[in-house]
Amino acid sequence: MKKLLYIVLDGLGDLPGPELDGKTPLEAAETPHMDDLARKGRTGLMYPIKEGIAPESDAAVISILGYDPFQYYTGRGPLESYGAGLEMEDGDLAIRCNYATLGEGNRIVDRRAGRNVTSAEAAALTEAVNSQLKLTSTPADFTLKSTVAHRCALVIKRRDGKLSGQITNMDPAYSRVGGLGVAKAKVEMKLERCTPMDDSEGARVAAALVNEFVEKSHLILDRHGVNVQRRAKGDLTANLILTRDAGDSLPKFPKFNELYGVKAGCVVEMPVERGIALLCGMEEIKLPPPTKDLKADYPLRSEKTIEALKSFDAIYIHLKGPDEPGHDGEFERKKEVVELIDSYFFSTVLPKIDIVETVVTVTADHSTPCSLKAHSADPVPLLVSGGNIQPDNTQVFSEKECQGGSIGTIRGPELVPMLMGFIKS
Repeated sequence: MKKLLYIVLDGLGDLPGPELDGKTPLEAAETPHMDDLARKGRTGLMYPIKEGIAPESDAAVISILGYDPFQYYTGRGPLESYGAGLEMEDGDLAIRCNYATLGEGNRIVDRRAGRNVTSAEAAALTEAVNSQLKLTSTPADFTLKSTVAHRCALVIKRRDGKLSGQITNMDPAYSRVGGLGVAKAKVEMKLERCTPMDDSEGARVAAALVNEFVEKSHLILDRHGVNVQRRAKGDLTANLILTRDAGDSLPKFPKFNELYGVKAGCVVEMPVERGIALLCGMEEIKLPPPTKDLKADYPLRSEKTIEALKSFDAIYIHLKGPDEPGHDGEFERKKEVVELIDSYFFSTVLPKIDIVETVVTVTADHSTPCSLKAHSADPVPLLVSGGNIQPDNTQVFSEKECQGGSIGTIRGPELVPMLMGFIKS
């Protein structure tokens, strides 16, 4: 059996635009190492879940790891909380949260508080909320945990009953469709109340607790010293905890290793991807948190991958890089990040693997077009190279080139079974 490197570049897909002379960031980027993989392999396009869905990362990752998200998905909150190390049981409420900026009239100024909240600031704000806030609308306890930058996870435990995850998002950028979190095409930046999505007592109580938590935590955060200092510096305040994608149970995935007869490890940067991989039974290859210095981060992840390949049959690698500039509408920055991945990750991984005995696939969990500043329903580029794979006529790795690749267009759950066929042939 050959080895598998399964590399997911978060939010890689994009749309052509005048900002880069009619090209996408991937098309405009200099990516000689990924292009070489594409020339020596096969390419195609992939809808991470299925056509017409603009998925959040969590449901998309579940899908591209070979699981049906409509069957297994229980909300981003449980995945994020599990990945952050928070304990939850069935009937607890787990929620993904952002530190955000709330202005006058319930206007959300920024969903991520300027995307410059430091780990130290987030930790101080989180400690204040945990120590000062008490829930009283229903007897309940909670734990809030900051994770990376503006991101945090919340678990609420009811003392006298169970809670339901069937509640609406307070984050205006995402709705819930068929149980999945889906990016909205049009966003009204206004804070709405959390409401139950069904008539159950568990949902009604959960919505009331979330509203109480958000209102009370805003009062604590708005006057906190961290935000006093941020105002003085001209930074946006992190005075709001914005909630989305609640869930009341952890998903019960069949174990990846047992399904496919491989020993799989994961190199992941963010809590939600960590949570999914661990719940699938993958073994985590420990990493320090990502920093702003990608030229240092990517070689370290490369070294960890190369070392781990000695002990694992398959390694799932998830790099956050391209997604953030996509959300921020930064065309040039997204192009630059793609080039950094090629120059500082692929340039060190590829020379140190036996490509004849290793299958390398590169794709994305979703598209995050800079023109939209949000996830879209567009398919993502896909390449598979190495092993016994015979090349098609692809010359470079890009959305346009992959459209004509011999793999054609597939759905996310079809990819892992295809890859397992390649490494076992």
